[in-house]
Amino acid sequence: MQARDLMETDVKTVDDDDDVADVFRKFARYEFSGFPVVDGDDRVVGVVTESDLVDLFEPDDETLWIPIGLPPFVDTLTYQVKPPWADLDLGVDMVRNADRPVSDVMSTDVATVTPDAPVDEVLDLLVGDDPDINRVPVVDGDGRIVGIIARQDVIRAFRGKRLA
Repeated sequence: MQARDLMETDVKTVDDDDDVADVFRKFARYEFSGFPVVDGDDRVVGVVTESDLVDLFEPDDETLWIPIGLPPFVDTLTYQVKPPWADLDLGVDMVRNADRPVSDVMSTDVATVTPDAPVDEVLDLLVGDDPDINRVPVVDGDGRIVGIIARQDVIRAFRGKRLA
């Protein structure tokens, strides 16, 4: 089994010149948690996820460093500060970030495979050390997107083989 046997060819993408508001509309329209970001030649240049956009509305500095002990305070206690959503001004943050280019918030270190990649390579990416990889774009030799493989595509394929 190869990547081409698992991939979906009807790939929803966002363009690298789209802004955050465009990406929000795509998330509202489609039930995906992330999209490949492509340039004008359909080459994969990044991935943008829902969590990338949520990060726009969280304060940059969420950690308090509290010195403990006696001077010179050789130890510190780290305390994570998470304000409730009600305390964040989402309207102001949305207006402030709506025109921001997706290239500012996307991940550029994208794991991809080619259509002839063995299924083990796809599995290694989906169950590897990076828990943020939920989908793997499939690209041709020039880096142009030709498909995408999500975790559920792999599960569906293996289930189909077991039932056959």
